[in-house]
Amino acid sequence: MELQEAILKRRSVRKFTDEPVRDDELKQIFEAARWSPSWANTQVWEFIVVRDKALIEAVTGTYTEKNPATKCSLAASALIVACAKTNISGCYNGKESTSLASWYMFDLGIAVQTLCLKAHELGLGTVIVGLMNHEACKKILAVPEGREVVVVIPIGRPVLPLREGPPRKTVAEMVYKDKYGQAMF
Repeated sequence: MELQEAILKRRSVRKFTDEPVRDDELKQIFEAARWSPSWANTQVWEFIVVRDKALIEAVTGTYTEKNPATKCSLAASALIVACAKTNISGCYNGKESTSLASWYMFDLGIAVQTLCLKAHELGLGTVIVGLMNHEACKKILAVPEGREVVVVIPIGRPVLPLREGPPRKTVAEMVYKDKYGQAMF
């Protein structure tokens, strides 16, 4: 699969078959994610693969009421909980160095996108879940201080073939030349 095809066809998947995701597939996914760029190559991401059904239920129980990812999370072969080390990315000597706090969110976002694209290449489906009680999830999974649970990614084999996604903004609606609002294209 070419990168452009993966970018255009990857979608959030919320219906999975019963066939489990294999450990060798997960290893390929994490091998790809580890090559993601990060602030000063700090690589602040860490992942917890949750396969235990009771833990999957407990993690899913931290989602907010009526979260549309609840059902697929309970049916998923595994949940990937993406965590980030704090006070490293965007920091010098443990102090935030940019005017935008929590730079780890940017680094982790890149790694999560890489993870989801690789999963798609392998024929797997993912959805990124952030509407949850992060502190409760952190406690359930014994995530230590200095780390944050950022998102949960249910992963599995899609039930349905992927279809075309929703419309997108045009390039002209989001790219400007020299100053905001000046057309580039």
